[in-house]
Amino acid sequence: MSNKHIATARRVLDEEARAVAALSERVSDDFERACDRILQCRGRVIVTGMGKSGHIGSKVAATLASTGTPAFFVHPGEASHGDLGMITSDDEVLALSNSGETGEILTIIPVIKRKGTGLISMTGRPDSSLARLSDVHLDVAVEEEACPHNLAPTSSTTATLAMGDALAIALLEARGFTAEDFALSHPGGSLGRRLLLKVDDIMHTDERLPRVRQDASLSEALLEMTRKGQGMTTVVDDAGLLVGLFTDGDLRRTLEKGLDIRQAGIAEVMSTHPVTMAPGQLAAEALKIMETRKINGLIVCDAERRPLGALNTQDLLRAGVM
Repeated sequence: MSNKHIATARRVLDEEARAVAALSERVSDDFERACDRILQCRGRVIVTGMGKSGHIGSKVAATLASTGTPAFFVHPGEASHGDLGMITSDDEVLALSNSGETGEILTIIPVIKRKGTGLISMTGRPDSSLARLSDVHLDVAVEEEACPHNLAPTSSTTATLAMGDALAIALLEARGFTAEDFALSHPGGSLGRRLLLKVDDIMHTDERLPRVRQDASLSEALLEMTRKGQGMTTVVDDAGLLVGLFTDGDLRRTLEKGLDIRQAGIAEVMSTHPVTMAPGQLAAEALKIMETRKINGLIVCDAERRPLGALNTQDLLRAGVM
């Protein structure tokens, strides 16, 4: 079997890696100025680009938006036919063009200037028309494309994407953007569920919370467990405070001891030091506790140890936390 495809893949990856690595030497005060302009921007970052640069621009805009910098992509061709109305004097335009001579972008520059909108560009030619017209220019030039004909945008688009990521992360750090802030932009993803979902959101409360008094019989506790379907029941004293927990595992251990479940009281067989959580804690924390302690359920209690809710691994699974 020929390995020519593997050799090509490695060559392309090596060439693009070198193109990205070379960018770090060209990150200068212009990068600092670009960050400062965006941080001071009262509006949004409007990213624009044509062709392959447009595809990269869409991704850069999405990355900026999801990391704390409001941004969206405007197609330069559509901008000439009405979409320029989306751009205001409070915004900052980020224009991407490898040649710096993209006609569709140069056409809208006079209007952008007339609006008083700031202009940052990323090009592969610092002496290009777009670079000269910009308030700040970021050099993303590459020595050659990974394409054997040095034509197809490959290394150049990778370099532009990497510079866009560098810009987004520099802004993220400057804003003090946290993982929870990130989750607010991704509520439908697994990260959002891990960082936003609280135990309060999924626990069984009120009539769905299994509960028996400490003077109840084991038979009564089993009926409560069956009715509530949680595989456990809380045990409370006369004041309604948690004094114990009885689970399916406790039932198996009780049967192994040969106790008569029809005669035994719940106080004889319950666990007297159940694992609990406070309300407002993350569901992901509940999962970690369950995995560490090798248990299938948790009780959520207030500061006085009054049971507020119950949850188990099935609840976490349904909520997408695990």
